[in-house]
Amino acid sequence: MTPEFIGPQNHRDGKHPEAMVKDCRALLNNTQDSMHRMTIYNGTWEFIKHKSHNTMYISHEQLHAMEICIYHGIKVQVECFEAEHISQIYRCTGSQSWCRGDQWHDWVWVKQHPRRCYGALNGCLPWQLQQLFKIKLLNEDEAFIDYCLALALTTIPETSVNLDLI
Repeated sequence: MTPEFIGPQNHRDGKHPEAMVKDCRALLNNTQDSMHRMTIYNGTWEFIKHKSHNTMYISHEQLHAMEICIYHGIKVQVECFEAEHISQIYRCTGSQSWCRGDQWHDWVWVKQHPRRCYGALNGCLPWQLQQLFKIKLLNEDEAFIDYCLALALTTIPETSVNLDLI
């Protein structure tokens, strides 16, 4: 099952701003942390280069003007005990508050390289979501494809955690 994105783009109740689809410049301007801003910019730039197999040149102005949809959550199917799947919602409000409170940045478990197994962590590490967004890119057939991207803070196991190579 494909992930379902949650955000103001999905609401048509009049309580959310009409400009629901923003450009990359708006995302960068709305990102308060300068390190996050730089990571989003450079990561998106590298992602576009990777997807185009280094055949597409994109200027700074083109990247800033690129259409982006910003989301506040994602609903995914996760494996539970005994291979049962359940729906799980992860929230990430970026720099906006959640329910008139602080910003909300859920933690997710991310499977690492298959050859790494961090003891009790079973090959996974916790990452904290900072921003969720989609971009549209033209493929070789001149068709637009949506790509879902996330900025997440990663964790690094300390030396007290043994790296068990399988």
